[in-house]
Amino acid sequence: MQKMKTRTTIQFFLFLTILSAGCQAQTDKQQVNKPLLIGGGCDGCELMYVGKPDKLSATDNSPAWTEGGQQLVLTGTVYHLDGRTPAKDIVIYYWHTNQHGVYPFRKDMDMRLKAHGYIRGWVKTDSNGHYRIQTIRPGSYPAESSPAHIHLAIKEPDLPNEYYTDEINFDDDPLLLPHIKKHPPENRGGSGIVRVLIQKGLQIAEHDIVLGLNIPNYPAKQTEGVSSGLPIGTDQPSFTPFHAYGPDKGTQTCPVCKYGRFHGIIYFVGNHPEWTDIRRWLIFLERESVQRQKYLKVYFVYGDENKERMQQRRISLEHLGNELGIRHMALTFVPSFKDKQTEVYLNQIDEEVANTFIIYKHRRIVDKYIGLKAIPAHFDLISKALERTKGPYFNLSELPFH
Repeated sequence: MQKMKTRTTIQFFLFLTILSAGCQAQTDKQQVNKPLLIGGGCDGCELMYVGKPDKLSATDNSPAWTEGGQQLVLTGTVYHLDGRTPAKDIVIYYWHTNQHGVYPFRKDMDMRLKAHGYIRGWVKTDSNGHYRIQTIRPGSYPAESSPAHIHLAIKEPDLPNEYYTDEINFDDDPLLLPHIKKHPPENRGGSGIVRVLIQKGLQIAEHDIVLGLNIPNYPAKQTEGVSSGLPIGTDQPSFTPFHAYGPDKGTQTCPVCKYGRFHGIIYFVGNHPEWTDIRRWLIFLERESVQRQKYLKVYFVYGDENKERMQQRRISLEHLGNELGIRHMALTFVPSFKDKQTEVYLNQIDEEVANTFIIYKHRRIVDKYIGLKAIPAHFDLISKALERTKGPYFNLSELPFH
């Protein structure tokens, strides 16, 4: 009798073990089949649907626009993951503090909005991917070290959930640099650091967004083939090449530090220079520099680690500049693209590719091209890229001032 009870008990526990394993397997299967949340989750983004109007436009005035404080126009273009194709019908939800660093709340508001306050709103990009938000410059949180910022949440029409991008920070904020040293930006959707321009007392900041860039679980994958240089949408890093020829000859002037307010082109050539091709490119880029004057600064950066000593590179580039009659461009060199003393390694250039063209504006990479031959079609490609990346309000006189 005792043996029968023991056998029955063993059978019962064996049944429970099998049942538990089956349930766990089913749970694991459900978790595997469960779609991953795009963006990895977004605390507070669900509030973008609270009070959202049925119809949205590409321009929005926040409730604080006429309530005092430093008026701010935030404008830009939203692109697909390639960084070039404008994205239409993208909803951008924004919220931020008042000038005192507080999220102001009204008693008649939905209590769920207490964390966002009433300085909030929505825009929906137009057919060119453009948007504009007219609001005020937010203040930083009282008694905290975080810089002032604007929160953004994105909802794409073809994706199941919203996600957040890097919050917008301002390059003239004294709290910014200490903050990003401790908390490096994720560059979700591209760099969130904007450069502020001032005209007639109005502050203007341009902020482009690249959908899916550095967004976890984003369904699309960027296929670039050969990779060289940082992604479109990220900030162009500072570095200090040796200037052999041009306005800053004999120095190690940083391209973006001194000339980063407008368009810039950095033309990188590594271990396989094709000098006939290079000459044609330099003639074209000099012509573009002459035509665009202060609105374009071009740098040639030579980084062949296999040939020529430093002094010989300096002499060779100086002869090349005189031969081609260059007046506006800068001809520079570095020991190699891996060099850490000049910090050129931060550009992540592949020295084995023929050439890499980085186009930046306001220190932000707005386009790039790899391995282009010096032919008219490719010259036209660069010219059109400069025109396309001017942005919707490159001419500040076109902005509405109030």
